[in-house]
Parts: sequence; C-alpha cells; structure tokens
Amino acid sequence: MVQIKIESNILGANEILARKNRNIFTEKKVLLVNLMSSPGSGKTSILEKTIELLNGQLNLGVIEGDLYTDQDAQRIEKKGVRVIQINTEGTCHLDAGMVGKTFVHLPVDKMDLVFIENVGNLVCPAEFDLGEDFKVVVISTAEGNDKPLKYPLIFREAKAVLVNKIDLLPYTDFSLEKIKEDISKINPSAKIFMVSGRTGQGINKWNQWLLEEVKRKKSI
Repeated sequence: MVQIKIESNILGANEILARKNRNIFTEKKVLLVNLMSSPGSGKTSILEKTIELLNGQLNLGVIEGDLYTDQDAQRIEKKGVRVIQINTEGTCHLDAGMVGKTFVHLPVDKMDLVFIENVGNLVCPAEFDLGEDFKVVVISTAEGNDKPLKYPLIFREAKAVLVNKIDLLPYTDFSLEKIKEDISKINPSAKIFMVSGRTGQGINKWNQWLLEEVKRKKSI
C-alpha cells in the first residue's frame, strides 16, 4: 500500500505540472514532441537529420535529457538550433517539472516545434506525461524484434514509431514484417516510419508528417 501511494503521489504531482506545460504550448501553438528510446537506438542521429531538413522551414528547439553529460546537446547545437540541457543525475526519465524549468531559457514565442529527447530507457519515460502533444518511440534494427512485446506500455503510449538503422537490415535477423505486426497489435493507430539516421533514408516522410502535425497544432 505504501508503494502504491508513493507512486500515485509522484505521478499526481507530475500530472499537475504537465498540464501547466501543455497549456503554455497550446497557448503559443507550438508542437511539443517527446522522443523516447533505449540507449543507442539513434535518437540523436535522427534528430540531427530531422533538423537539417526542417531548419529554415520551421523554428526549432530541443530540450535534451541525459544522465550526466551534454554530448548529445553539443551535437544538436551544431545544427543551429536552440538547445537546453537537462541532467537528471541518475534519474532514468525526465518529468514535467524538469521540462517546465527550461521555459525561462527557451524562446517559445518564436518557435514552431520543440523536441524533447528523453533519457534512454524503455520503461520509466512512458509513465511520465511531460505536457507533450505526443510521444514518439525510436527502436533500431540492431536491437532485435522483441522490444514491442517486452515493453508494451511505451509503444501503447506512442503516436509514432521510428524503426531506425534500416541500412543495417542485411546484417541482422530483424524482421520488418514482425515489428509492424507486433506494434499494430499493441497500438493499431501508431504511425510507423522506416528510417536511417546515418543515411537519411525515410527522414523526408517523417518530416512531412511533422509538418502536418505542426500545421494542425497552429489551426487549433
């Protein structure tokens, strides 16, 4: 009972702060996207390619979550966008309070789309609402086919799934058909994009979808 109560209190407090974040981004008509994955799936590489193609079409910002370093933030900053680093110092996920504290440094009034690159973890981030418009999960062909069935919550919560490193398909036993089937069982409405953060394959389709989502948000 004590454990359930503590978890309930933590998530309840987070939900209040998430609503505050969501209200800010709704008022400013800025799309907020929460990118989640296991470590090494290629979130940062995808983000780099996405920014390269969208920068100039949209005003972009990135909230970068990591345990201790700012290595990914440095990579993203080189692409010419505003980056705010959050170091959780051991916590396995970002929460709404952490994200809310970045707004004083993030010129939201001037932005169309903000990415949150969450801490690499397929469990904890799924449970915490950050005030985002939607969650996106990145998995890679190098991780194998078992992730959707082993970690169903994060896939159930996602509006889109990016299957990364498809350029490595010839060197793996990964099955695109199986991954589509498993994701569809868990979340039939999830959009699935096959991409390569290294070569840029499939990134245009992902970007086009993001542009449509930005347009939808601004029309609300």
